[in-house]
Amino acid sequence: MQLAGFTLRNNLFVAPMAGVTDRPFRQLAKRMGAGLAVSEMVTSNALLYATAKTRRRTDHSGEPGPISVQIAGADPLQMAQAARLNADQGAQIIDINMGCPAKKVCNVAAGSALLRDEALVARILEAVVAAVPQTPVTLKFRTGWDRDSRNAATIARIAESSGIRLLAIHGRTRADLYMGQAEYDTIAEVKTRVSIPVIANGDIDSPQKARAVLAHTGADGLMIGRAAQGRPWIFREIEHYLATGQLLPPPPVAEIHGVCRTHLADLYGFYGEQAGVRIARKHIAWYTRGLVGAAAFRKHMNLQETVEGQVAAVDAFFLRMAGEGLRLRYQEEFPEELAA
Repeated sequence: MQLAGFTLRNNLFVAPMAGVTDRPFRQLAKRMGAGLAVSEMVTSNALLYATAKTRRRTDHSGEPGPISVQIAGADPLQMAQAARLNADQGAQIIDINMGCPAKKVCNVAAGSALLRDEALVARILEAVVAAVPQTPVTLKFRTGWDRDSRNAATIARIAESSGIRLLAIHGRTRADLYMGQAEYDTIAEVKTRVSIPVIANGDIDSPQKARAVLAHTGADGLMIGRAAQGRPWIFREIEHYLATGQLLPPPPVAEIHGVCRTHLADLYGFYGEQAGVRIARKHIAWYTRGLVGAAAFRKHMNLQETVEGQVAAVDAFFLRMAGEGLRLRYQEEFPEELAA
């Protein structure tokens, strides 16, 4: 896929997810077949630029390009400054967040709250595009503030007129949060209204669903978020299915173990031992989701406070299962594990 002068491996994007799409996760997803991985959102508040959290979120050392950095805010001037700063620090694509439904973002009229003010949307987009004329700017947003005010088509036309180069649309409104089912009719409508690429997002959790969403919406690509948590190989599964019509077999447990261990090593190196162990817990839980005995394992693993203890627990769990020659069975086959 071509994006503003960049040739991507494919049309599969990693959705920006706070607390998830850090550098280790983005690198892993790209190795597993993602064409582009968008960073966690970075605040446009200049007072927070120097914080350790913001510095980590803008750390792209060793990450294969193109580097896409998402910025969030509600003030056009601040957003323009944030775009320039990140472009100066190596961002090759600037993505604007108008999709996050979190209260702490929406309460300051940023994220998906901006969809209620179309004039402000235009001012922000125009300011950011003008601030980084050599850097393509993309936009991620939802279908509207609520189901009675879906205005995605209007936002899309504003975006295209402002110089935005690509749109990623989550098939829910802000009021929906992550509840219910994503709808794709609005994305299909937007695709007919603009000439820039449109990426569909929301509930894409299997190769079959990926093909169905592309067919229904006519979208140019797909953005995958929660389904990649603990399952980064979903990108190669979808890539293979779209290319061949054939499903890859589920990965053997031994491979999941290897992927998990590599990911853990990257987390420890990136965050340091104390924070790395804490952050790794959610990823380990995702990797083991759907495997027999995972609930009991998680209880034991969460008690580990050191790298050595955490790694030993992970190795013991996976080596036992690998010795049985098992392959992953996806979580829906183990509802009792999810309820535990």
